[in-house]
Amino acid sequence: MPKAELFDRARSIDAHKDSMARSREEAVAGVTTGLISLGKDVTWRAWHFGVPFRMTSRITGMEAPDYFVDEQVNGPFKRFRHEHEFKEDSAGTVMIDRIEFEAPFGPLGRLVEKLVLARYLRNLIETRNRFLVMDSAQGPTPDP
Repeated sequence: MPKAELFDRARSIDAHKDSMARSREEAVAGVTTGLISLGKDVTWRAWHFGVPFRMTSRITGMEAPDYFVDEQVNGPFKRFRHEHEFKEDSAGTVMIDRIEFEAPFGPLGRLVEKLVLARYLRNLIETRNRFLVMDSAQGPTPDP
């Protein structure tokens, strides 16, 4: 898949929602459909571990079609930052995700990060990325 196409699919609110159907993620405020862009927010409502969560993220960095960064501005984490990087190689486009996060609750939060959250987040991102690549025939939703 061309880099620009994958870049747009990765910032598509609709593709994200579809890829996270298992956790019933819905965009409920901010940009709720189409492509999110620099400086814009989206608030997600989802169920994880059987508990409802709300998280507002803002796109804090972007250089199309090479990378974008989203960061939590309100939500369950003490800190959450997700870098999305896109590189072309001989096989096509490589998507690289870097996530930095910190759970609340001090030492207990650090234990939960190591024992549960790191693996859980890795699985969520891998599921999402497989969806983005496999469902590319649909294409991204245009900017609002």
